[in-house]
Amino acid sequence: MRSRYVAYVLRDEAYLRRTWHSRTCPEHLGVNSDDAAWEGLTVLRCQAGGATDHEGEVEFVARYRQGGLARQLHEVSRFVREDGQWYYLDGSFPAGSATSSKTGRNDPCPCGSGRKFKKCCGR
Repeated sequence: MRSRYVAYVLRDEAYLRRTWHSRTCPEHLGVNSDDAAWEGLTVLRCQAGGATDHEGEVEFVARYRQGGLARQLHEVSRFVREDGQWYYLDGSFPAGSATSSKTGRNDPCPCGSGRKFKKCCGR
């Protein structure tokens, strides 16, 4: 999770694609056209994801500034391990989180994919 956060900070689309599961990786990530200034990551909890697990879950809050406004992305990310490599599968926003209550269906998705929220993480 932390390495993917750093990839967003550095706008390293190649790394994000390498660590995103091929079944769910969007065609356009939009990290190079995104104007978010990432300010910090707090991992709230991890579930599974150990040496013998094939799936894991990480809940986190990432803080960023966009358009002069302080914002946050509160997500529960699911990961899957294949051939010893962990891949980001998808994420959801906990009910009542600032992300789920402030992101409109037609707003750009806060994950940085460049797609509308309703067509990406808001499904």
